[in-house]
Parts: sequence; structure tokens; C-alpha cells
Amino acid sequence: MADVTDAEFATAVVERSHTVPVVVDLWAPWCGPCRTLGPILERVVAATGGAVELAKVNVDENPQTAQAFQVQGIPAVYALRDGKVVDGFVGAQGETAVTEFVQKLLPTELESEVEALVAAGDEASLRRALELDADHAGAVVALAGLLVDQNRSDEALELLGRIPETAEVRRVVARARTSGGDGDIENRLEALLTQVGVDPAARQEFVDLLEVMGTDDPRTASYRRRLTAQIY
Repeated sequence: MADVTDAEFATAVVERSHTVPVVVDLWAPWCGPCRTLGPILERVVAATGGAVELAKVNVDENPQTAQAFQVQGIPAVYALRDGKVVDGFVGAQGETAVTEFVQKLLPTELESEVEALVAAGDEASLRRALELDADHAGAVVALAGLLVDQNRSDEALELLGRIPETAEVRRVVARARTSGGDGDIENRLEALLTQVGVDPAARQEFVDLLEVMGTDDPRTASYRRRLTAQIY
């Protein structure tokens, strides 16, 4: 279970739902039925052993998420899989009804087989996973990453075109377009800075290299500011 804010929702819920089904509990502290339903949801989801995850959103503190779901009343509960709402209900429900709701989100035998193949992580297993589920985001991203490591970037980019863009997808795409980000990224960025204002290709490579570095790298913010200064 996790308390999720407006700022975290895209990553913690939408992107996460490409890996595991996520149940979203829209609630507020003053709502009596919410206080009744909340512990039931927590207990039932916990019983799945991680096969389903729960995200709780306080609608008073996170109005953007409530607005996105067009919430008319709470508690409101939605299930997301692969970035899309697949089920939901409004109002307090008993434990039996909640259990049935959550059980429908559990993976089938085929889905379990696919997940096991993705967890294996080698190219043969990932390709077999995609034979069973051609658009499985986890398998696509993992296989694309292997292809980039093998200098097969064109194949990786074609593969990534199957699935919606996420932060993880953007990072692998950036690795593919920059030959895996090999070499001294800082020197490459410095060399590109003189060209980004007039050369779209240089600007794209610069942005891709920043994506490879990631937001956790302390240099990324500085280089983004320098890119902006060169462009504007």
C-alpha cells in the first residue's frame, strides 16, 4: 500500500500498472464509508502477496487526480492495468465484494507464464514471452535493452514502437539513439552545446544523452539549464 500524490500518480500508478495491476482508493479523512472500506481494501490487496498493489489518494490534498477520474462521490475505487482503467466501483462494499473485485485482477495462468519468462531475462525467454503476449511492456523494454547492449539499436527502436511511451521507454529509446550512451557523456554534451541552437539533430542527441544520465544525476539539471540558454 502507498499513499500517492498528484505529482506521483503518473509514475506510481499509471506506469506501475504496466507491471502489476494497481487498485486506486480515492478517499478523504472526513468520509465515514471511506474509513470502513479502506481497511478492507488494504487487507484484501495484501492477501494477493504483491500480485496486486494498492494506491491511496486523499482527494482533499490531491484534487488533480480526483478531477482526472471525474469523481462524483467517495469512496471511489478504480483498477488500472497497462495504464488503463479496467474496473471500478463507488461507495463502500463488503469484504466479499471487494475480494471478488480484486480476484478478477489476478494474473491468469498464461499471464503467470509470461511473467516468469520476463523474470528470466535472457533473449530467448523474452522473445517467447512476446510470442505469448506481443505487447507486454516489461518484455519489450527488457528485450530492447538487451538489443541496445548488443549494438542492435534499430531492432530495439522498432520493438519499442509497439508500446506507449513511459519514462522507462524513453530512457531505452535514448540509449538506442546514442549507442547505449557509451563513452564520456559529459564530453559529448560539451561538444554538442555549441550546436544545439542551430542543429536539430544535435539538440535531439543532447536531450537523449540527458535522458540516459537520468534525473538522479546531479549534472542533468545543470545541462538542461545550459541547453535552454543556448536555445533561447
